[in-house]
Amino acid sequence: MPKVLVSDPIEQVGIDILSQVAQVDIQTNLSAEELVRIIPEYDALMIRSGTRVTQAIIQAATQLKIIGRAGVGVDNVDIPAATRRGIVVVNSPEGNTIAAAEHTLAMMMALSRHIPEANYSVKSGQWDRKRFTGVEIYKKVLGIVGLGKIGSHVATVARAMGMRLLAYDPYLSLDRAEQLGCRLVELDLLIQEADFITLHLPKTPETANLINAPILAKMKPTARLINCARGGIIDEAALAEALQAGQIAGAALDVYDKEPLAADSPLRQLSREVILTPHLGASTEEAQVNVAIDVAEQIRDVLLGLPARSAVNIPGLRPDLLEKLKPYLQLAETLGNLVSQLAGGRVESLKVSLQGELATSESQPVVVAALKGLLSHALQERVNYVNASIEAKERGIRVIETRDASIRDYSGSLQLSATGSLGEHSVTGSLLGDNEIRITSVDEFPINVPPARFMLFTLHRDMPGIIGKIGSLLGSFNVNIASMQVGRKIVRGDAVMVLNIDDPLPEGLLEEIMKVPGIRDAYTVML
Repeated sequence: MPKVLVSDPIEQVGIDILSQVAQVDIQTNLSAEELVRIIPEYDALMIRSGTRVTQAIIQAATQLKIIGRAGVGVDNVDIPAATRRGIVVVNSPEGNTIAAAEHTLAMMMALSRHIPEANYSVKSGQWDRKRFTGVEIYKKVLGIVGLGKIGSHVATVARAMGMRLLAYDPYLSLDRAEQLGCRLVELDLLIQEADFITLHLPKTPETANLINAPILAKMKPTARLINCARGGIIDEAALAEALQAGQIAGAALDVYDKEPLAADSPLRQLSREVILTPHLGASTEEAQVNVAIDVAEQIRDVLLGLPARSAVNIPGLRPDLLEKLKPYLQLAETLGNLVSQLAGGRVESLKVSLQGELATSESQPVVVAALKGLLSHALQERVNYVNASIEAKERGIRVIETRDASIRDYSGSLQLSATGSLGEHSVTGSLLGDNEIRITSVDEFPINVPPARFMLFTLHRDMPGIIGKIGSLLGSFNVNIASMQVGRKIVRGDAVMVLNIDDPLPEGLLEEIMKVPGIRDAYTVML
């Protein structure tokens, strides 16, 4: 009988599900050394946030088939190490959706009516009604930053309560926003017009300190800010200063840049302007039960030889098919990430063209991998091989699949064409003999370059001097070029230049590149 180790406290209903197919051992508060010592005898590991599953633990897990995290994030699991060992990692991406959305709404209501401070006042023997005059949310403007599952549920409930909805989500289609009753706007307009602003974003390099001093300065003095998503999206020092100065009316936070919140945080010194809770977004009895059931069922299914529905690393494929397609899945994901940045965040459609020998393969895993790459720049760890299609559908992205076995430039090629806020762009890629990825065309211009962490693409007139001017500009900003290639269709026509660079472009350099005579467009990409 398979053996399952449960190393963090899990609701009993989850244990009961696992007990149907396996011997379940519950050992919590294990040290890393203890876990390394005992993990070789287990087929599955179920955790929450307390256990860190490191590379050393995974290397010791000689018969482990699955790691299940009863929660949303998997940042305490070494995903690359698990993937290399063929260990499926699953989570419960939807188990706490309602809990987090309801906590957001509760924070908004409590903030608008000063409920925590009023409660403390009455219990202290006071009866000061005038001091706690609040505001109604009816007909107020709610600005929702991020319309994923949680943001969408907040929108649905807020709309039913009579609020007017603005939304900022550069990866959502206009149709989907209209279905939710939201007017899709740019962030600056939302910030200036909203009476309440709620954040529902992952923390990424782009969203870190998204709400900073300049943004806070644009908010109405009567506006209130709510964050039950991720810490670090708000510049907490700037928020404290804005609240102390009366620049905005209030804030309600459930998450912080560093948790627990430091004892000397200036946010702790503010009274009625701020509501602070200790990361309670998923802390409901129902959510704890939901994630326990969800992950226990997935572990049970994998132990029975069935696919997991929320794998974050490997799609649920037959081992023989996975082995054949694995290099192409990485190719598809890389090209998806690339074309999403070239086309712009709000992608409306994606055309997936399987060419050569790839045209005869099973297409669905390749399409899913392309969607995962397409959405990964925005959603980070929230998108995986299982939910990529659902996430794309929710954002109104239309997917078109074509096959052409007659194209034989390479043994197998993949072309992705995307239409987004920056127009329509296409990229083609293939694999060399040792499965090394090559980008073989951009917007039908032939090239042959490996993908890199930082890349610069230009569309320019094919004329003398342009390459030298771009190289000089990069040099003047201390940007080192790792490789460069130009692709053109006709002499003295248009051309594409691709540069792999060692570092991201400094601020202002892209604008300088656009000023070079002959440059028609320029894009930076980070893979």
